[in-house]
Order: sequence, then C-alpha cells, then structure tokens
Amino acid sequence: MDFILVEIIGLSTSPPSGGAYALVLGEVEGHRRLPIIIGAFEAQAIALELEKIQPSRPMTHDLLRDTFDAVGGEVLDIVITELRDGTFYARIRYIHDGEEGELDARPSDAVALAVRVDVPIYVAPLVMQEAGIPTEDEGVSALTSAGRAEEESAAPMSRMEHMEQQLEQAIQEEDYEKAAQLRDQIAQMKGENN
Repeated sequence: MDFILVEIIGLSTSPPSGGAYALVLGEVEGHRRLPIIIGAFEAQAIALELEKIQPSRPMTHDLLRDTFDAVGGEVLDIVITELRDGTFYARIRYIHDGEEGELDARPSDAVALAVRVDVPIYVAPLVMQEAGIPTEDEGVSALTSAGRAEEESAAPMSRMEHMEQQLEQAIQEEDYEKAAQLRDQIAQMKGENN
C-alpha cells in the first residue's frame, strides 16, 4: 500500500478545549491537512523536540528512542493507519536483528518518537480521505463558490451547507480543532443520509 508522506504543520490549542491540542499534519505533495487531537503532555513532547529544547531529564519519548538505540534497533518510519470511531491509530515500523517489525502506538506518541529519530511520517490514504481537510488550494475554494452561489440565489442554506461554511471558516482561521469536529459531524450526517 502506498502511504501519503506528511509533515508537521503545527500544534494549536483553544482555551475551551480543556487542555487538548491539535497536531496538524500536512501532505508534502498535496493540499490536505490532518488535525489530530492530542493531550498536553504529548504536545509538549513534540514541541520541545521541534524547538530543540533539551529538558534536564529524559522524557518518555527520549527513553523510547534510547531503548531502540541500546538494543540495536532502528525506527524506519511511522504510519497513521486507521481512524475508527473517531480515534486515530498508528504503527511504529522498525528493524531489529535484520527483521522488520511494527509496534501499535497512539499517533501522538509515534510522532513524538519520529521527530526524535528523524524518520518520515506517513498517513494511510483512507485515513486522509476520511479525515483530511482540504486547504484553499484544493476543495475549500469550491465550498466558497457554493456558498456564494447560495447567497446570490437567496435560497435558505441546509444544515449541511451551513456546517460546510463553518468548516471553511475554521480552516481559514487555522482553528483545526474546530475544523476536525465539524468534519466529523459532516461525515456523520452524510453517513446518515446514505
């Protein structure tokens, strides 16, 4: 299976989120972004490594990196493999004693390790299709055009169209947590209509 190479676009938070952050991954050769809600500890672990700040004591993800080094293992990459019931799943792919293996991991932990060992981050195509949010270069402008056409015709908007406009606005404002919630609600509504 061909996976989609992504890079970290950023981490964002909103005060009412109760300490949750959105890890935003973007396609390297595309226009979609994938927001994943993660905890504050994992966000801090990723941010510290991205900023090259060394804490006085090793963090959990540093320990995992050091364990791979100590046993002669090598992390090859990480893959966000699945989205099930609103939860993302990931795999850490590695090689040890000439044999390849995989470890199940939360995406936040896998990404925190990936930035420490400088390996690629991939997303399964189905996950990106289900949860990816198009940026202005792809898809969002179509939503804008549809919204303008609705305004010009003065026809009342459906709930779905209203939510799609809210999604577009959240993306433009880079409020990826809200965008992820709207994306999930729209997907659920589309599922109920099928």
